[in-house]
Amino acid sequence: MARPSKPGLADRLRALGEAAEAASGRVDPQLVEEARSVVRRAGQRLRFSGAATVTALAGATGSGKSTLFNALAGSEVSTPGIRRPTTAHPAAVIWGDEPTGGLLDWLQVPRRHHVDASGVEAGLDGLVLLDLPDHDSVEVSHRMEVDRLVRLVDMLVWVVDPQKYADAALHDNYLVPLREYAPVMMVVLNQTDLLAPEDRRRTLDDLRALLDREGLREVPVHAVSAVTGEGMAELRTILAGRVRDKQAVADRVGVDVHRIVTRLRQASGTAAAPRVSDRTVAELDGACARAAGVPAVTEAVGQAWRRRGRGATGWPVVSWLATLRPDPLRRLHLDPAPRRRSRREIESGIDATHAPTGLSRTSVTSLQGVPAAQVDTALRVLADEASAGLPRGWADAIRAAARSRTGDLSDALDRAIGSTNLQMHRNRRWWTVIRVVQWILIATVIAGLAWLAVDFGLLYLRLPPLPDLSWRGIPAPTALVAGGVVLGLVVGGLSRIGVEVGARRKVSTARRALLGKIDTVTRELVIHPVTEELDRYEKARAELTIAAG
Repeated sequence: MARPSKPGLADRLRALGEAAEAASGRVDPQLVEEARSVVRRAGQRLRFSGAATVTALAGATGSGKSTLFNALAGSEVSTPGIRRPTTAHPAAVIWGDEPTGGLLDWLQVPRRHHVDASGVEAGLDGLVLLDLPDHDSVEVSHRMEVDRLVRLVDMLVWVVDPQKYADAALHDNYLVPLREYAPVMMVVLNQTDLLAPEDRRRTLDDLRALLDREGLREVPVHAVSAVTGEGMAELRTILAGRVRDKQAVADRVGVDVHRIVTRLRQASGTAAAPRVSDRTVAELDGACARAAGVPAVTEAVGQAWRRRGRGATGWPVVSWLATLRPDPLRRLHLDPAPRRRSRREIESGIDATHAPTGLSRTSVTSLQGVPAAQVDTALRVLADEASAGLPRGWADAIRAAARSRTGDLSDALDRAIGSTNLQMHRNRRWWTVIRVVQWILIATVIAGLAWLAVDFGLLYLRLPPLPDLSWRGIPAPTALVAGGVVLGLVVGGLSRIGVEVGARRKVSTARRALLGKIDTVTRELVIHPVTEELDRYEKARAELTIAAG
């Protein structure tokens, strides 16, 4: 199985830019701006000729840096100084015909000298050598210029002399802070002609040991004398090799990226993003459901179903008494009476009885007191779980996201309750059947009473009675009255059982529907913002992994 290829420099820079944007506002703003600066600076450098390698000679006053620069250039380009800095502005020597005007303009190097590529230095084609001001200059502007160019050039050659090669200003301010740039740095011990062979060996050994202790084992040390030419051929060979392999630019940019990515990963975090558990979401839904009055609504659903069912299927003589009590749902401004469907709704198949109530407010939602405290606790638990193990900046952002839309929560919950289809107008066809049966039985009773009344009237008027009909020895009028009453009460009693079963089902159905609406609200106003923040963290983490190479 083939190993996945490492991302290229362009991909790493793109990933670093994406990570910086994702981490913006979540980690130290200065660190984010440094990352953006690295991306901008690298992009600007890579837009210029990749064939040119910008190498800077940097050193202290009196180290012979400018003399070495002139020796490499083969002409008097920079004016050497012994006790005071004379290099106020950087100078450049360019080998070859590679167009470097834009590059040097970007570097803000005004003094430029070209060396013919056909000369003895043809092996240095593409080299752009800079002579920087002294890093220990008494002029602040000189030191600032060194600091600026140190961040921009592709390769650094630190020139030291036998007297100040261990100078703390060089090691503490430059070499140690820049030790990660060891692949694109070298140290040149100049003025070796002033040392006896034994002193030269001792000085080189001491310099090497000092660099090793400072974590600069990869930085090569080379001894030269710019005055006598000792070691100059070897130095040119080293520089020519760096120019030929065309790696200095990529190495320098790669180190820039690596340094800032390391710091960003430490600040932003590398652990996988935590996820909100279903249990925590359910606890939040439960708290919001209680605050929104779901228990009260479901109880009202059961009561309303019983009231309406008993009124529709009970013994008509007494069932109307149930309608004297107020309807629990309508008291809560829920489930208004069904309306007739319009022609458009009929043609489009919209059921008017299932449409949202359209009411702006109900009488149940109250995010105050105990319900509000329960919701607040659930939000805190969810935010803590979603931010567990993350750095403070990301944790604060996730906690803020969890509460970013809580101001809309009360109205949203109220709308959710008011727009829930409680299905109070479904599964009632059997009520109609029972109602018809009950009225038939009422008609039977009335017919029996009328028969008895007629018989009584005829008897009173001493007229012949109606035909004497009976059923199993019971006079027909009595059978009609008694049978109608008994059957009506029996049907009403059985219907009451059916209504009770239906009420429990309606309560269960309403609870599921209401909790579904509550879950939709909490996911939109709480879970979604938190998930977006966690996804943003994961994006920053993934992009930093790519940027790290």
